[in-house]
Amino acid sequence: MKILKIDHLGIAVKSIDGGKEFWTDVMGLDFEGTETVEAQKVTTAFLPVGESEVELLESTAPDGPIAKYLEKKGEGVQHVAFRVENIEEALAELKEKGVRLIDEKPRGGAGGAKIAFLHPKATNGVLVELCQRDE
Repeated sequence: MKILKIDHLGIAVKSIDGGKEFWTDVMGLDFEGTETVEAQKVTTAFLPVGESEVELLESTAPDGPIAKYLEKKGEGVQHVAFRVENIEEALAELKEKGVRLIDEKPRGGAGGAKIAFLHPKATNGVLVELCQRDE
């Protein structure tokens, strides 16, 4: 598996409008708009930081994963995403190593990325996302 970089940090927020104020007004990051990913019941907003990004995540449904996260832990860092060269190969390698996966096959994510999550029980409590972007 070849990890290319930290792609983004996913931050759960109650509202993107409220959450982006800190990142734009205080930290000076550029807001690039929002995208809703219906299959994941989430609206995302990316704010570039060099070659990586901050991703704000707002739930679109009370039973969505971000709504559940907010209910348990409140706003804050929800996951770290690593960009990989080949997500299918990365998942096969991790499965071979016995790593517990949430997604055994990639699914569609924001911005046209292929994404897959590793189970936090296999990663010392950190929700890890793998993503592949064909740029």
